[in-house]
Formats: sequence, structure tokens, C-alpha cells
Amino acid sequence: MSENSTQKWTAGAATGIGSMPGGDAREAAKTVTGSLETFPYLPELPARGPGADMIGRTLGMLVEVYGHVEPSGWRISDRPGRDTRRAHSWLGEDLDALEEFTQGYEGPLKVSAVGPWTLAAALELRNGEAAVGDPGACRDLAASLAEGLRGHLADVRRRIPGARVVLQLDEPSLTAVLQGRVKTASGYRTHRAVDRAVVEGALRDLVAVAEGGPVVVHSCAPEVPFGLLRRAGVTGVSFDFSLLTEREEETIGEAVEGGTTLFAGVVPGVDSRLSDPAGSVMGVRTLWRRLGLAPGTLSESVVITPSCGLAGASPAYARSALAHCVRAARSLADNPE
Repeated sequence: MSENSTQKWTAGAATGIGSMPGGDAREAAKTVTGSLETFPYLPELPARGPGADMIGRTLGMLVEVYGHVEPSGWRISDRPGRDTRRAHSWLGEDLDALEEFTQGYEGPLKVSAVGPWTLAAALELRNGEAAVGDPGACRDLAASLAEGLRGHLADVRRRIPGARVVLQLDEPSLTAVLQGRVKTASGYRTHRAVDRAVVEGALRDLVAVAEGGPVVVHSCAPEVPFGLLRRAGVTGVSFDFSLLTEREEETIGEAVEGGTTLFAGVVPGVDSRLSDPAGSVMGVRTLWRRLGLAPGTLSESVVITPSCGLAGASPAYARSALAHCVRAARSLADNPE
């Protein structure tokens, strides 16, 4: 087992992804900390508008890189403007609410930011093209993100001193970047695929920002590059379990044997009829048997989550989904076979 296998959370753990419905920071923090007593996270509330979305929030963390909203999306600015200030303000509001509801908390606490490659795919340069098409811009973004995350992680640790902070990098566009599927501004062409070694190196640099703390990469897109992420040194990979295919199973098995934790998204992220908790994790048990992995390692190697963020769900369903994740994780721990 690799050094990544050092247990960072209790066996049979459950957590969320990031986004929650509504715009009330205190209500979101109360729901998350109340539902996920052993592995809460800092909620995102994109319904508040630009600056509260995942790209805007992360842009607000960057150092000496600024952005504003255009009809086509977020674009780099020469100086901080209203949209950047709004992103700073909402992040501060969210942190204040989380701090209020985690007084005396000790344990893992997850915070998230968009990873360097999804950020480069989403953020436009001044000419309207995605930054991913400019290697120099990609390097500058990754460096700015690293510096911004150092400050963000330090702030969270200061506010909640008992927390073991877990950094999640959201990378839903990672596969598209690797496969050259990010469209140009015209929509008629795509940007060239970024070399896998360059992608892996940038992610490894971001992992180092956590200074030995756990780093999880999340993607709710198909074809998550488990092998690349494992080589980049991440502690865990968060993914939509329903999108797995048989051809990915070998790399998943190698990742688990190498000490990588699977954050398995098995609970729908939008209002759905929830099955019994044991039924929600049946596919995880089946995968474990097919891979020939020891049942006793299952609850230590898997964290149960929704399939993606809960921003599109009703508040009542979001609460139910998080509680269901906890019960499903407990079922996995009590009966791994």
C-alpha cells in the first residue's frame, strides 16, 4: 500500500460533493454539518449567481488573476471588478457559516476548488478563446491557483483548528482536455489535446499545496483517468459510479491496491426515489467481488457520496440524499460481502 493509504477518515465514511440548493449559507452549513457529522464539507451555493458558481468561486481564490462575466462565460480581467469582489464576499459568507456550525469539531473537513484543467477549459482569455489553448496561460493559472489555495487552506485551518482539511479539486473537464474535445470560441473546432505528462505534472503540483493533507479529484464525467490521477499522487478519486465501464475496472483495481480511496457517487444528485441503503451500494459490493479485492478493505477504501453536486435538487431531497449516503456507507461497513 502507498503512503496515500494512511486512513484520513473513519471506515464507512460518507460525504457530499460541493454544491447545495438555495442561497442561504447558514442553512446550507447547518444541513451539511448536521447530516454529515463525521465528514462535513464547505457548501457551494451557485443559485446566488455569478461568483457563487464553482468557476467564479475558484476565480475569486486566484492570486493576481481576475475575472468578469461575459455572455459566453468567465473571462480574464486586468483588475478585480464587481464579479471578483462578489466571489470574495460569498466565499467569506460561506466560511463564516461553516465556522459557526463547526465549533469544537475535530475530524476531516472537505473544501473544494476547480482544478487547473477544468479552470483552463472554462476561463476565457481576452480574445475569447479558452485558456487551455495557451500553454503559458495554463501555467500561469495553475501557479495562481496553487498560491490562492495555500491561503484558502490556511484560512480554513485557522477558523476550524480541529479540522483535518481535505482538498477536493473539481475536474469535470479533465477527460475532454486530455482527449482534445474542448471547443474553440467559434464552436467549429476543438483545442488540441494537452499532453498527459503536462496534465499530470500540474495536478501533482496542486497536490503538493496540501502539504501532505489529503487531496481528492472529483469528476462526474465519463472516462475518469484513474491511472493518471493515481500517478499524480491524489489520495482519492470522486466519480459518478453509474458511469463506470468494464474497461475501467483494471485501473480502478490498481488504484485501490495502490492505496487510492474511491469516493463512489451512488446516490442521485437530483430528486429521485431513493432505494434502501443496502441497494444503493450493491454495485460497489459487486465491483469489489469482480476485482477480487478483500471484502474487509471495502469500507476503508470507499467513501459514499451523491453522484454529483446537489444544486439541482430540492432542499428536502438534498437533506435526504446526504442522510441516505450516511446510511448506505454504514451498510457497506456492516455487511461488505
